[in-house]
Amino acid sequence: MRNQTTLALVALASLTVTACGKPAGPPQMPPPAVSVATPLTQNVVDWDDFTGRFEAPEQVQVRARTGGYLQQVHFKDGQFVRKGQLLFTLDPRPAQAALAAAQAQAQSARSELRRAQSLLEAQAFSREEFEARRAASLVAEATLRARQLDLEFTRVTAPISGVVSDRRVDPGNVISGGTSNGDILTTVVSTNPIHFVFDASEAQYLRYQREATSRSGAPVRIRLQDEAEPRWNARLEFSDNALDPNSGAVRLRAAVNNPNGFLKPGMFGSARMAATGAYPALLVPEAAVVSDGPRKVVYVAQANGDVLIKPVQTGPTTGGLRVIRSGIRPDDRVIVNGLQRVRPGQKVQAKLTAISRTEQAAATSFTPALSPAATATPAN
Repeated sequence: MRNQTTLALVALASLTVTACGKPAGPPQMPPPAVSVATPLTQNVVDWDDFTGRFEAPEQVQVRARTGGYLQQVHFKDGQFVRKGQLLFTLDPRPAQAALAAAQAQAQSARSELRRAQSLLEAQAFSREEFEARRAASLVAEATLRARQLDLEFTRVTAPISGVVSDRRVDPGNVISGGTSNGDILTTVVSTNPIHFVFDASEAQYLRYQREATSRSGAPVRIRLQDEAEPRWNARLEFSDNALDPNSGAVRLRAAVNNPNGFLKPGMFGSARMAATGAYPALLVPEAAVVSDGPRKVVYVAQANGDVLIKPVQTGPTTGGLRVIRSGIRPDDRVIVNGLQRVRPGQKVQAKLTAISRTEQAAATSFTPALSPAATATPAN
């Protein structure tokens, strides 16, 4: 019995020694460090996006108003011309000869009328014959004016100020003129200001009407094909009086200042127009908004370090910042860096930061309705 007790004590001592010598488990990891920031509160504007093309406000096909021999061209292809500037000269000699004949005929008709007047006063001429002489004089005067116009029309001038195209007919050719089927000599287009034409959908038109906002003069920003952001400021100046029944769209037109002629008719562009007035909104970095199935969420660090997930309703992106329409408060500490290390419900070490000034500046640059440009020029 004593031996059994001794063996039991020895075994217990061995177990105790073994337990005390067992290595400890891995140390508990500290909460992950994340960066948090309160949402940026700022007035923003929602935008509608469109595609369209530039059009010349005025475009004229230059034709001679009389036919004849093309004698001389007075412009260089592609140059700027002013209204009334001489473009082409036709051989004036046929018109000069016709004018001289008309002048002689008019002079003869005036002499005949004076003689008929004297005879009528002497009662040696009938009233009917006098009226015939007066009518002949009037016809001669009208013919004279027509021949004067024919001579003037041998000088083809620019009907508008603008950029002239190339000449379509060379000197030495005989051209036809005076009708809509006459030879086209060149074209002239005005380009300053230039029009940007685009279509708005019926839904957009209805929203504008229900908001009772006047779209005339609304700021429009335009981006060309090789530009990453809109650079051209414009003003809406026209909306059509009916919707296209085939497309259900209404035609809109904005005016863009184009003093150096950089913008050309036919160029393609993308436009943005303010869909709403300025309204206060909360903005967070785009990277802070993640997808959770069909919904968008942000992660918020509470005061005790717990991570809370909040579904949000998002708006447009402006300069790397996402507009949050609902779901968070202005004092929420949104996790903006370290999202890959957190899960809902766990604790984190939150380091307070602020949304970068670069992101904020980019966001404000897309809200010209807050400080609209006075003129439509390229934005620097």
